[in-house]
Amino acid sequence: MAEKNIGVGLLGLGVVAGQVAKVLIGKQAKLSTEAGANLVLRKIKCLPQDLDRPVAKELPKELLTTDEEEFFNDKSIDIVVEAIGGEHPAFEYHKRALSSGRHIVTSNKEVIAKHGIELLTLAQKNNVSVNYEASVGGGIPLIAPFKYDLVANELQGIYAIINGTTNYILTRMGREGLDFASVLKNAQELGYAEANPVNDIEGIDATYKLAILATLGFKARVRPEDIHHEGISRIRSQDFKYAHELGLTIKLLAIAKQNNGTVETRVHPVLIPADSFLGKVDGVYNAILVQGDLVGNVIFFGQGAGAKPTSSAVVSDIVDVARKMASGNKSTYQWKLNPAIKLKPIADIQTRYYIRLTVNDQPKVLSQISQVFGDNGISISSVIQKETDDTARTTEIVIMTHSAREKAMQQTLTELSQLDVVGEISNFIRVEDIKQ
Repeated sequence: MAEKNIGVGLLGLGVVAGQVAKVLIGKQAKLSTEAGANLVLRKIKCLPQDLDRPVAKELPKELLTTDEEEFFNDKSIDIVVEAIGGEHPAFEYHKRALSSGRHIVTSNKEVIAKHGIELLTLAQKNNVSVNYEASVGGGIPLIAPFKYDLVANELQGIYAIINGTTNYILTRMGREGLDFASVLKNAQELGYAEANPVNDIEGIDATYKLAILATLGFKARVRPEDIHHEGISRIRSQDFKYAHELGLTIKLLAIAKQNNGTVETRVHPVLIPADSFLGKVDGVYNAILVQGDLVGNVIFFGQGAGAKPTSSAVVSDIVDVARKMASGNKSTYQWKLNPAIKLKPIADIQTRYYIRLTVNDQPKVLSQISQVFGDNGISISSVIQKETDDTARTTEIVIMTHSAREKAMQQTLTELSQLDVVGEISNFIRVEDIKQ
């Protein structure tokens, strides 16, 4: 065992942080051997209410502090692990740690997605590093392959199921014909969804993760606000019913594509073949399909969330930093950006579409609807009449289009909503054709 001591300080004592603390203490000998140095958990900065958590009672009392100054003034801390989540005060903690010459390990996708470049620049200035393997995909090794293993490739596409909450909800809706609200409630009871699930169900969480992957993969500065995102709350059980009739299923996908120096990024529900790899990824699992010019299709699959998988990624980063410190390796990784790459607005994307309409049950309805599509240059692939309400004298129809431009599709939806014969545009889902 090398005599060099490397101290770790932990910010937070939530589910992930508590698990990280347990691993660092319970596997200290193994981790120290892997690191080539004596890896020691020195201090945990937590909130007063965290002291009542069961995990706090399992840890040595001298490790715990609620005093921010006591934590940052501890000179024995070489690596700061941030596991409190959210943008603030986590971002400020990152800057303080880096400015004081400490390495950062984090699982915070929001901070990295929004402030990654600033933090990496500050780290380089202070000859330390920012490590964020756990920020995307939880326990799935993903960031390191994007940094190193795939660099010989020109990446062409990233298609990712990277939010376990939404995938669980959609899986239950698709399998059991349940409605969105009841499955969401069940997911909250099981701990898969937060009490306030907005970040998950509206695609915000996936947007942060895609911003990180697209910036790494395409060398383009992709910020969360650059990514068009939609959630799953408008998906209904009948959408799954009709999708299954077409051999399709519905997933919330984070999509990034590069073509001729232009990158498109978007997060929204999509229809994909039910028998495709991504179509068969169910429950809380994550899957990321990466397309490269040399490797072809590469798939990453596993548990994307949860204390144990996420702690695996966090601790692996800690050990990696400790190895470099022990060996005197002072290299740091910097996002290498190509300013020539342009971002494609959502209005310019090209894909196929599924539209579910409630219309009056009367003659010449389809001709009026078809006219609107034709006027906007959109070719209809099929029209299927579904449920009919004899009392209301309405019927539901499902329209599938050939590939069309988003701008034209949005104009079509606007004009359809203005037709007297259209009672409601019940849903609108993009159809994604992924080369497998």
